[in-house]
Amino acid sequence: MSLNVVVIGANRGIGLEFCKQYVSSGNHVTAVCRQASSELNAINCDVIENIDVTDQASVNTIAEQLNIKHIDILIHNSGILHSDSYPNVSLDEMKLHFDVNTLGPLRTIQALESRLKAGSKVGIVSSRVGSIDDNTSSNNYAYRVSKTAVNMLGKCLSIDLAPKKIALALLHPGYVRTDMTHGNGLIEADEAAVGLITQMQKLDMSSTGMFVHTSGERLTW
Repeated sequence: MSLNVVVIGANRGIGLEFCKQYVSSGNHVTAVCRQASSELNAINCDVIENIDVTDQASVNTIAEQLNIKHIDILIHNSGILHSDSYPNVSLDEMKLHFDVNTLGPLRTIQALESRLKAGSKVGIVSSRVGSIDDNTSSNNYAYRVSKTAVNMLGKCLSIDLAPKKIALALLHPGYVRTDMTHGNGLIEADEAAVGLITQMQKLDMSSTGMFVHTSGERLTW
């Protein structure tokens, strides 16, 4: 059965791979981004450009531009990572990361909630470095804090969306070789996307609110 999939943050990296793989499986994909890439334009999917997840008015236009009546799978992948370390921690960078990585998903989910229905699924791409229990190395204050916050956001949303039978997962892709990691990492974006799509397939109301690795490992908060 073909699904209506919307990917926020889709022009490169893991977001692009989500689009490629969902399309290759015969699904209708809408890719949302600030600016489309040539790789994204080469995929047989709808593309919505000029969306800034830090701008509520911009985010509100997504629903108006959708060519579908409902969303089966909503993936929020958009995010930033600007490395830092103590004591050189910028409060402005902290605020920026929070605005993009934490409030961005909240804006998009709220703006598109009316297109979700019973049985719809939401995935927020988070990160293991947002785990307080798993933190043994510090560094990347802005990124870590924003991902810890989005984990709590996602957990709260999973509870509030549950009466509508909408399941939500917080997804850790692993240490992926992308532009965000400057080509460093342990796995490629396509491999990470395969695993995360598998986790979204497994997601249901019994597992809503889970924080899960692309491998299927359940992660600690």
